[in-house]
Amino acid sequence: MNSYAESVLNNLRKRYPHEPEYLQAATEILESLSAVIEKHPEYEKAGLLERFVEPERMVTFRVSWVDDSGKVRVNTGYRVQFNSAIGPYKGGLRFHPTVNASVIKFLGLEQILKNSLTGLPIGGAKGGSDFDPKGKSDAEVMRFCQAFVSELFRHIGPDIDVPAGDIGVGAREIGYMYGYYKKLVNANECAFTGRGISYGGSLVRKEATGYGLVYFTREMLKTKGEKFKDKKVVISGSGNVAIYANEKATQMGAKVIAMSDSDGYIYDKDGVDVEIIKKIKEVERKRISEYLKYRPDAKYIQGCNGIWTIPCDIALPCATQNELDAGSASALIKNGCIAVAEGANMPCTLEAVKLFLDFGVLFAPAKAANAGGVAISALEMAQASQRMFWSFDRVDKELDNIMVNIFKQCADAAQEYGFPGNYVVGANIAGFVKVADAMMAYGIV
Repeated sequence: MNSYAESVLNNLRKRYPHEPEYLQAATEILESLSAVIEKHPEYEKAGLLERFVEPERMVTFRVSWVDDSGKVRVNTGYRVQFNSAIGPYKGGLRFHPTVNASVIKFLGLEQILKNSLTGLPIGGAKGGSDFDPKGKSDAEVMRFCQAFVSELFRHIGPDIDVPAGDIGVGAREIGYMYGYYKKLVNANECAFTGRGISYGGSLVRKEATGYGLVYFTREMLKTKGEKFKDKKVVISGSGNVAIYANEKATQMGAKVIAMSDSDGYIYDKDGVDVEIIKKIKEVERKRISEYLKYRPDAKYIQGCNGIWTIPCDIALPCATQNELDAGSASALIKNGCIAVAEGANMPCTLEAVKLFLDFGVLFAPAKAANAGGVAISALEMAQASQRMFWSFDRVDKELDNIMVNIFKQCADAAQEYGFPGNYVVGANIAGFVKVADAMMAYGIV
C-alpha cells in the first residue's frame, strides 16, 4: 500500500477502533487506490484522502415512539452525509437491530463510489436506525417512521439529501416517512425516492438492484465467453434484491436453485419459483420455510451459512454484510463456481474476496454490481423534476445501459492501472477519480 494511504488508514484505526465495518470498507478502498495516489502526489498535499474518508456531516438523534400497548420505545437514528462533491447526498435508510455508527459509515463510504460510478450527479450518504420493523404492526411502523422523520426532515431536501430504502425500509416505510415529511415542510417535492407510483415514484425501482446485479454479471461473464443460460445460480436473501435477481437470471435462462432468509435456506433442484417467493415475502410477509407448502419436494435447511456449500456456477450474495467468509468462498471454489457478484453491501469478507481473485473466479464488488438501485433512484429524481413518468421499458433500458457503462468503467480502470480483470480495484479507482477531481477543483472546503 502507498505510504500516504497507509498513514491515513492507520490514523483511522487509531481514531475508530470500535468501528470494524467502517474500517473494513476503508481498508479495501485505500488499498485499491495506491496506484492512483502514486500517480497524483498533489492529492497528499491537499489532504484529499483524509477528507475523503471522513464524513462531511453525521447526525445522530433519539427516536421516541409509542407501541400498540401504549409503552414508550426509544431507538437511535442516524444520517451520515458523507460526500457531496458531485451532487446532493443520496443513499438509503436501513432499519435493522444491527445498525450503528460503524455500519452507517461503512455504507456511506461505499455509497460515494457507487453513486459516482452511475455517472449521475449524486453524492454519497446513508442512514437508518436500530429499529426492527419485523413483527411490528403497520400502526407501530407508521408511528416510528413519523417520529424518525420529525428529526430527519431538518437535514434533507431535493437539492440537499434524498434518502431511499434499504434493508427494513420498503414501500410501506417510505410512504409513511414521505407523507409526514410533506406535512412538516408543506411541499410536494422529491425528498425521498422509492415512493409509490401514485405519488411520484418510478417504475423498475423495486426491481432495479436485482436486475442491475444480473446485468453487471452478464457483462462480466461475457469476458470469459460465458452467459447465464443453463447456469445454476445460488442467491442468498429473499428481499427485493434477491427476488428480482432471481427473476432476471431466470429470464436469461439460468436456474436459481437456492434462496434464504435470516432463519435458513431452501434448495429446489427444479429451480426456485420466484412467483411463490414473491407471494411469501411481498404479500404474506412470512418466512422462506413456507415455500415447502407450495413445493413439497424442495428442501429447507435451518441456518444460513450452508447455502454456499451447494454446487453452483454463479453465486449472488444478496443478504447482508460479511455473510460469505473464507470458508464459504473455499466451498464455492471447490465446487466449481465461476462467478460471484455482490447484491448486498459488502457481503463478502476481505479474506473471501482475496480467495476469489487468487483462484480466478470472476468477482463483482457491491459498489459496482448493486448500483442499479441508486441509479433508478436518481432517475426517479429526474422524472420528478420534469413532472414526467417514464415507461417500464424505458427505465429498464436506461438501467441496462448504466450497468453496462459501470462495468466498462471498472474494466477500463483496472486495465489502465495494471490490474486487468480485477473489478474491485477497477470500481474503487473509477469511482474515486471522479470525486477526487471535483474535490480538488473546490479547494480546501
